[in-house]
Amino acid sequence: MSLLQVQNLKVYFPVNHGLLSRVRAYVKAVDGVSLEVAPGETLGLVGESGCGKTTLGRAIIRLIEPTAGTVSFEGEEITKLGGAELRRRRRKFQMIFQDPYGSLNPRMTVGEIIGEAIDIHKLAVDDDTREARVKELLQAVGLDPIHVQRYPHEFSGGQRQRIGIARALAVEPQLIVCDEPVSALDVSVQAQIINLLKDLQVQKGLAYLFIAHDLAVVEHISRRVAVMYLGRVVEISESKKVCRDPKHPYTQALISAVPVVDPDLKRQRIVLPGDVPSPINPPSGCPFHPRCPIAEARCKVELPLLREVASGHWAACHLAK
Repeated sequence: MSLLQVQNLKVYFPVNHGLLSRVRAYVKAVDGVSLEVAPGETLGLVGESGCGKTTLGRAIIRLIEPTAGTVSFEGEEITKLGGAELRRRRRKFQMIFQDPYGSLNPRMTVGEIIGEAIDIHKLAVDDDTREARVKELLQAVGLDPIHVQRYPHEFSGGQRQRIGIARALAVEPQLIVCDEPVSALDVSVQAQIINLLKDLQVQKGLAYLFIAHDLAVVEHISRRVAVMYLGRVVEISESKKVCRDPKHPYTQALISAVPVVDPDLKRQRIVLPGDVPSPINPPSGCPFHPRCPIAEARCKVELPLLREVASGHWAACHLAK
């Protein structure tokens, strides 16, 4: 059974206009996404800025309320839960945020930041147990427990992200949504954080929804990859299949932009014309057709659904094969 199951999830933000703030239109940030994450698996989620990756991740753990669709965790639908029931279930799914500077309260010590979730879910019987747990978590993410009384501004960006990881681990979750956790860090620090996440996954049996725009990072850490464009998943398969044999024209363009280390290996660069359409007024038919180099008349009027174009390889393209 899947740990996480998302069915036809939509997140629309109203655009208000006029003195009465009437809804003029909707920003279709996530427009009918379905995906699954198995226990202990890493599913990578890639796409350019503004495609809806972060909104999808936040809607899955109910930091943003979905407009439509369902999210099921361990077979239980959580989109209708609220209050104490949602808080009880939320212990099992946590989030690591992109910004290691803005995601930590500057007025709280490291011990208070990590211990807050322990207090909320009543996971420590007394103060000594709580303190021991906080120090254990700091050690698990590679930080010295002696720094428990220090404040976030006293740490580097990589150290702050380790604190964010420790905070997510505090309630012993089964799934962690990683929202571009290394994009704000130096390259050398990125590798350390990625390796830490992989080690923790093995030790604790964690599942990750790993959101990123760097395909090289996603291929390194993920078992499967889902590619998003304009609020929709356009391709999903094993990471090696997506990166080495992309089926969707948009994925092919993304792969062609990845720098190649070997100077003898030449890759044809696919330059897409125009800009990403507005999510307020997306194109009819296939949302990618205005920029697609192989689009046909059918693509302008008929929305392609995800279909299995090869064994275990799904793409939302009429022409993919």
